[in-house]
Amino acid sequence: MQKIYETVIGLEVHVELATKTKIFCGCSTEFGGAPNSHTCPVCTGMPGSLPVLNKKVVEYAMAVGLATGCTITQYCKFDRKNYFYPDNPQNYQISQLYLPICRDGGVEIETSAGKKTVRIHEIHMEEDAGKLVHDEWEDVSIVDYNRSGVPLIEIVSEPDMRSAEEVIAYLEKLRLTIQYLGASDCKLNEGSMRADVNLSVREAGTEVFGTRTEMKNLNSFKAIARAIEGERQRQIELLEEGKPVIQETRRWDDNKEYSYAMRSKEDAQDYRYFPEPDLVPVVISDEWIAEVKAREPEMREEKLLRYQEEFGLPEYDAKILTGDKSFADLFEAATALCGKPKKVSNWIMVETIRLLKDNGMAPDQLRMSPVNLAKLVTLADSGTVTNTVAKEVFELVFKEDIDPEQYVKDRGLATVSDDDALRAAAEQAIRDNPKSVQDYRNGKEKAIGFLVGQTMKAMGGKANPGMVNQILRELL
Repeated sequence: MQKIYETVIGLEVHVELATKTKIFCGCSTEFGGAPNSHTCPVCTGMPGSLPVLNKKVVEYAMAVGLATGCTITQYCKFDRKNYFYPDNPQNYQISQLYLPICRDGGVEIETSAGKKTVRIHEIHMEEDAGKLVHDEWEDVSIVDYNRSGVPLIEIVSEPDMRSAEEVIAYLEKLRLTIQYLGASDCKLNEGSMRADVNLSVREAGTEVFGTRTEMKNLNSFKAIARAIEGERQRQIELLEEGKPVIQETRRWDDNKEYSYAMRSKEDAQDYRYFPEPDLVPVVISDEWIAEVKAREPEMREEKLLRYQEEFGLPEYDAKILTGDKSFADLFEAATALCGKPKKVSNWIMVETIRLLKDNGMAPDQLRMSPVNLAKLVTLADSGTVTNTVAKEVFELVFKEDIDPEQYVKDRGLATVSDDDALRAAAEQAIRDNPKSVQDYRNGKEKAIGFLVGQTMKAMGGKANPGMVNQILRELL
């Protein structure tokens, strides 16, 4: 009888916070920049330099904790996690082991199997390490310390997930929550959100956990899903062959779709944690918690209901628009300017999403301003331009954020509603297409569509289609 295995997954999610400066110094956290240009004695671990905690880091950590139902640790401390690695200039990382800032929360997810809550064990604050760049041509590794000291929160879940689908649902819910809070942009491609997957398998029905491995180097949701399936299969094959699963850290190679061992998994004692002597404890008052809670913005679930009630949008539209903060912000600002929520929604959901896909762009890369989107919606809805012209102009609004009103005016693209000009073009279309005229008179309603098209073509696509249709019916 074939054994059935259950996958057990827990995640450690690192999120770079959206502060302008680093966690313990005044250096910029801006992504990019020349190597080692955002550095100082503190974030490069120079002897005698002392850290000073960035208050905004604490507030962002609290905000994420409150939004995920955590208890805030009102007396929390920092600890030193000691290890040697070239991208770690101090030979230790300032983190939180004993008293993390948030504990015991949860995130509700929904998958094809229904709803469930993934518990959060803790959220702690820490500093990021630098970045090693491996030059295979020269056979050397060089280090960039710009990222060293960038503030992180690490969100540690309980081992509550059982499939790649649940993991992705959890990560998407976390990302959306953190983006709505403004605590991070959560760009996986820039490393501002990174997930390490702890995975084990066990025979279905047993309570004892199997030996887990930790997988790193996962920078997209697709890579995470592939890595989970690959590691699950690897562990099952080992167990089927009677071989042990070794507790270790593995690196996922998404091109080869294979993970390979990096090092045996350390336990906390291997890091020789001890309280950070250069930082005082953080004392969080009830008033401070209330202040952070009061600043919490309208979250996705609230927006979803409001868009349906206030703007009369179908649930499907509301889900798409609130599913990315960039869409929600654009929709609300453009609607406030033109007062046409359904029209704005349609332009975002159809043309905007199509062009994003065609150009390989994410919603947060949109350059189109709400002002110009609102102007275009008004031009199209009022009939000032035809639908064809509106789509052509929209592509330029999307790519270059041009002023659509000015563009239409400068190029004479406004719809022609001159009765005499339209009538002359319609009469010509009738003379040139006797077969279509006869088909229409014989009851073929579709034939008039061809005549409308010919008239529009003669007018350079700028004729008012409603007037053209009306004039043709009169003439026929």
